[in-house]
Amino acid sequence: MPDPRAPSATPLAGAGRTVFISYASQDVAVADKVCAALESAGIACWIAPRDVRAGEPYAAAIVGAINACRLLVLVLTKSAIDSSHVRREVERASSKQRAVLSIRLDDTELPPELEYFLSSNHWLDASRGPLEQILPALIEAARGRSAIAGAAAPRASPVGADGARGAPSGSVASARSSARQPLGSGAKRTLITVGALVVLAFGSYYLIERMEQRKSSTPVGAEGAASMAPANDKSIAVLPFTDMSEKKDQEYFSDGMAEEIIDLLVKVPELKVPARTSSFYFKGKSTKIPDIARELGVAHVLEGSVRKSGNHLRVTAQLVRADNGYHLWSETYDRQLEDVFKTQDEIAEAVVKALKVSLLAGETPRTARTTNSEAYALYLQARALTDRSDSDGTLKGYADLRQAVVLDPKFALAWAALAEVLTRDNVDWTRVFSQSDPTPPGGEINLQDWGAVWAQARAAAHAAAEQAIQLGPNLAESHAAMAQVLAWLDWDWVAADAQVKTALELEPGNTRIMLFASDLAVDLGHVSEGLDLARRAEALDPLGHASRAICWAQFVTGSLSDAQVTQRRSIELYPKASGAHYRMALILLALGEPESALAEFERETATTFRAVGGPLALDALGRHSEADQAMAIAEQKYGIGMAYQIAYLYASRKDLDRAFHWLERAYQQKDGGLADMKTDPMLKNLRQDPRFKALLRKMRLPE
Repeated sequence: MPDPRAPSATPLAGAGRTVFISYASQDVAVADKVCAALESAGIACWIAPRDVRAGEPYAAAIVGAINACRLLVLVLTKSAIDSSHVRREVERASSKQRAVLSIRLDDTELPPELEYFLSSNHWLDASRGPLEQILPALIEAARGRSAIAGAAAPRASPVGADGARGAPSGSVASARSSARQPLGSGAKRTLITVGALVVLAFGSYYLIERMEQRKSSTPVGAEGAASMAPANDKSIAVLPFTDMSEKKDQEYFSDGMAEEIIDLLVKVPELKVPARTSSFYFKGKSTKIPDIARELGVAHVLEGSVRKSGNHLRVTAQLVRADNGYHLWSETYDRQLEDVFKTQDEIAEAVVKALKVSLLAGETPRTARTTNSEAYALYLQARALTDRSDSDGTLKGYADLRQAVVLDPKFALAWAALAEVLTRDNVDWTRVFSQSDPTPPGGEINLQDWGAVWAQARAAAHAAAEQAIQLGPNLAESHAAMAQVLAWLDWDWVAADAQVKTALELEPGNTRIMLFASDLAVDLGHVSEGLDLARRAEALDPLGHASRAICWAQFVTGSLSDAQVTQRRSIELYPKASGAHYRMALILLALGEPESALAEFERETATTFRAVGGPLALDALGRHSEADQAMAIAEQKYGIGMAYQIAYLYASRKDLDRAFHWLERAYQQKDGGLADMKTDPMLKNLRQDPRFKALLRKMRLPE
């Protein structure tokens, strides 16, 4: 029997009908047996990580293999059901109209998101007998059309050994069926099982072949529409509006308008609207509308442009049916700048009407207004700056928000944004409270006293959050901002949890709030809840940053292979994101791959993470002297701001005194990393030390 992990030197028989094997890392032994059995029968298989070529992006290899395969064989277990990468593989295969054949190894009930894709597919039941019993039937199914070339496919339901109509256990069964009978051992049952599988496989491949023939005859330019999986008609992606201003200096404003329209449409319960991150992912790319719609799973796309000149505003918008390019609606608005909110509302209303969404009278959401157009422009500019997530951008955004609330003291959204910005710990707030802010709370500060600076930032954040809630008690953003202040600055986890729950009740589709709630749940030890929230966010924002939260939850639970796949996808989406390669390196260290971890640390774009990460890999490689030298430099340069991550090295060495020294320094600095402490796998060597529990109590984290 060939080694299923050894790459095939030459194409096997049936290579044109390659089988893709999908499985969770916990089920690798079963996947290996399946692969070996199929390849012994001359059926070419693709299985990871064996067939991922050196240097090839992992996700790209997966996508390419699924596109090329004729059949996806799914090792279906609880681990597979819980695996985000397995769900993505099944979804991809279904969207490409590939047949899916599941091998069920336990009785775990399918969740709705998997049942949706598997309900029309079939499975083999190996939950009540050895895997070897279903392998002959699996091979026949995988051979499919080649096994019965030229045969007709009779239209008949599978018949069980007892003569009853239905899906007998041990043969092919509907994925919706929950009642399964014991496996039979008679020759009659085996023949019926194989016959049913061959009929099923032939029918699946016949349909696939017909679809491939139709695809090959599709006119040039319509290929995307032909291959698009059906999308809900009440679904729309709002693309970033084009800046048509003369100086091309109003991009923040045109982007902001598109984002505001997204926020309006997200509040319509009947509409599916991908979040801003996913819709804006294609900005600057030459991706065609049908491809964007397919990636985001929507039927419609809203495009637009903005020309802003002085106080004059021209906005054009058009609603397009993605599969045929048909324009359902378009309009041009020539307005004064102060009418920007009315324009946004009218565009949202037109979209809702065009998509024939049923709403009660007065139910159409409205922009959370300010009375001052200049304040609004500053607010949009601040959001664009703070989205950069770097210190300079955050400080400039902070200044814009301060000016916005001076121009309009009743602007609740600006107060909420101001509070959220002040919770960030990657900013040198001494630059604000020593120079930029003329009247900082608490008066003059000692620039050497980090605690005093932090206290002033905390006081300012509280004041801003309280203003936001007072002015906008029904705004989700107000409560989310207060939740962040309570969590990251006060470490008042109970109060923060209450606020974030209120925020989600007010706006259940807000993915930014959902991801914050996910982080909070994992930090408090409610990892399953956090993972569920992150996956919900990913469903609403498939090209957003949910994979970061999913990866961390998987890392915390020890699902390292899943975490590796998830983080690889995150890197492919956002290769320059701060901390992306650092997180991958931590996973590789946990997997016992220090060489690969060192390479990832060296790829990290953030200097701080690169500096404190490298010593971890050097130490794991036994290069202790180099690790000490590198860490000494990191401690000197980044001792303020990265104290929590510095503790990782000493925790991994079981140098408990040095580890707790740096954790205490992190506590004195109010380091945001400490929020992860309760569940952080990197601190596992410290958990039995009484000082660990004492620090948890100081952090007000439940033990």
